[in-house]
Amino acid sequence: MRIPRIFHPEPLPAQGTILLSDDAANHVGRVMRMQSGQELMLFDGSDAEFPAMITNASKKSVEVEIQGRHEHSVESPLDIHLGQVVSRGEKMEFTIQKSVELGVNTITPLISERCGVKLNAERFEKKLAQWQKIAISACEQCGRNRVPEIRPIMKLEDWCAEEYDGLKLNLHPRANYSINTLPAPITKVRLLIGPEGGLSGEEIAMTEQYQFSEILLGPRVLRTETTAMTAITALQVRFGDLG
Repeated sequence: MRIPRIFHPEPLPAQGTILLSDDAANHVGRVMRMQSGQELMLFDGSDAEFPAMITNASKKSVEVEIQGRHEHSVESPLDIHLGQVVSRGEKMEFTIQKSVELGVNTITPLISERCGVKLNAERFEKKLAQWQKIAISACEQCGRNRVPEIRPIMKLEDWCAEEYDGLKLNLHPRANYSINTLPAPITKVRLLIGPEGGLSGEEIAMTEQYQFSEILLGPRVLRTETTAMTAITALQVRFGDLG
């Protein structure tokens, strides 16, 4: 049976006894119903894993004894910062989950002219916390020990205007170049994925002003969540650690 991987939000010692965070304790104690004597693998956002054993478990708290520290990284050599215009409902959650599994390092939710999601500041804060939990859960599942950051929601132009020392890409169905024609090597990519209705003409012109290069994925028009997964996979195959 696979040993469950659990994220701990604070730096872990190589040896010692700790209490799991409230979220982790709820998952281990209430959802998984694990008991004393069972094993866990903890990680804290560093390139390390911490084998541990449950010493005391209740519905409200879980105590574990850490039994060592092992350096272990499955991070891609390609640093990808995904700028994703917020999509409706489960589509955004799907995009975050799968992009984390595929190795994205940073995700910034964006608001564009044709963004179909209208939320107030309080609801966006709740969404942000929910999206970060999805990223943590994806790391627990896929074996990553570094948890990607879900940044606060930004306006599209503000994100495009940020200084960045890597390649900046905007996917466009009428672009002349593909990911396979990009020159190697590339180690950092800022990838922009627009909404279902695409970026407006003014927004596309704006991205060009900030030195984003337009690239094409293929002859078919993809949904926004499919576009993100396809582009990230193609970049990881070309410059990262897939394939």
